[in-house]
Parts: sequence; C-alpha cells; structure tokens
Amino acid sequence: MTDARMMAQMTGKEGFIAALDQSGGSTPGALRLYGIADSDYDGEEAMFRLMHEMRVRIMTAPAFSGDKVIGAILFEKTMDGEAGGKPVPAYLWQDRGVVPFLKVDKGLAAEENGVQVLKPMPELDELLARAVKKGIFGTKMRSVIGHADKAGIAAVVRQQFEIGRQILRHGLVPIIEPEVSIKSPSKEEAEAILRDEIARELDALPAGERVMLKLTLPSVAGLYEPLAAHKSVARVVALSGGYSRAVACEKLSRNRDMIASFSRALTEDLRVTMSDAEFNASLAATIDEIYAASVVKV
Repeated sequence: MTDARMMAQMTGKEGFIAALDQSGGSTPGALRLYGIADSDYDGEEAMFRLMHEMRVRIMTAPAFSGDKVIGAILFEKTMDGEAGGKPVPAYLWQDRGVVPFLKVDKGLAAEENGVQVLKPMPELDELLARAVKKGIFGTKMRSVIGHADKAGIAAVVRQQFEIGRQILRHGLVPIIEPEVSIKSPSKEEAEAILRDEIARELDALPAGERVMLKLTLPSVAGLYEPLAAHKSVARVVALSGGYSRAVACEKLSRNRDMIASFSRALTEDLRVTMSDAEFNASLAATIDEIYAASVVKV
C-alpha cells in the first residue's frame, strides 16, 4: 500500500527530485564529469563502488534534505547499498526526509519509428517486491522519442502505461518517463503528440490510481499544464535532458506546473577533488538554484 505521508509530500510539498540513478551505460560519463577517469578503476564492480561513494557523499551532505529535495531516484545497486549505517531508502526517508524512488528499466531497444521503447523486463515483479520491502515509494523508467512519429510515440506511451499498471499493482507509484530528445528536429511537434497520447492513457486509468510524469522541458511553455491538472497525476517533473543547469532552470521557471528532476544538472559542478566543505557548499548552492526554479515561476 502506498505510504500516505510520502504521497502527501510528493503531491503537495515544494521542492524537487534528485535523480541519482545513472546505470551501467551512463555511469562512466558521470564519473568523468566528477573527475574520475576511466583509467582510475578496473572493471564494473570498481566503477559502481566509486559511483556509490559519490552518491553517498551527495545524500549525506547537509543541504540534501527534505526541506528542498523532496525525492530521490536510485539505481538498483544504490537501493541495495548503505548510507549513514542504514539501507539507503531508510536513510533517505528516516534521516533526511527524502522520498525514495527506484529506476527499474533495463535500457532501451533499438530505434524504430523514431523512438526507443524499453527493453523487456522479465524480472520486474521480483524487483518490485524487493523494492516494497526496502521502503521504496515509486519507480521510474525511461523511453526516448527522437522524432514526431505518431505511431512510434503512441507505442512508447502505451508501453509505459502497461508497465505502469504492473507497478501500481505492487502499491508503488510509477514515474512515466517518455523523454523527448532535446536534439529532435521535430521536438515541438513530438511534444504535442506526446501530450495527447498521455492524456488518453490517463483517462483510461481506474479511479483512485495515480502516476507521476517525468517529461522533457517543453519547447512551448505550459504545454503540460492540462496533464498536471489531471486527477490521475500526482506530479509532473522535468528532466534536464542534456541542457546545462542554467538553461534547464530558466526553462523550468517558465513551466508553472512542473518541478525539477535533474541528474547531470544537479552534479555538474561537483568534483571528487573537492574538500568536504567545498563539496557541501557547491551542492548547497546548486540545490538552492534548482529549488528556486521549481517553486518561483515567472
């Protein structure tokens, strides 16, 4: 059953979601930006250990709390790890007041009809059951839309909601994430199609069931306001999608009903060589900037 206190925080509290869910394919790049070269570690196990150390450094920083960071999305290995002497989900909620989410997808299929749907997830039910036991509130899964192909976008949204209903059956709240690439030559048109396809799926959800939406910052400000107002939507959050933090925050400030769920834009100024004081000060300034863009709208 969905935790009522976590749901209240996710639907009503000001703030943003930190995306700490880089997985196998994106981890090397995230480590490079942090100042750890590929040659600094040997093998996947060492890579994920370094990534976990970075995430723990973020999660245990003084500014990383539910005052401004209302949720955090975790990679599976992070969910299974520890912070502050506790399992990460328990530490986040009990010690920091941050609602824990879990990334559940296994990556993207090859592009077809201008989109990339999710790869099969045959062990999803087992993972979801484990997430419930660990105190996870919700999940996220990312598809990618590269072109304004109506059939392709419909397939992405249909798959997202099919899996979303599977997640809802476990008492978890799915974050539906059909990302429109910021490099798409038909981004504005794709986003209009996406909005309508999502609205159609939302209308078909049973009464009382709620999902969250994680969407690329739209080319037309306010495009997703009708989705945010839908009775089946708990929150609409924005991914930075490769925009710099400054650009992402400026765009976010023009979308009244979206809050941030940033990954690279959250960590772009952090470096492994920083002292704890430097690291904590840099992260605090970033959190303040993203929080302001999430709650103060132009």
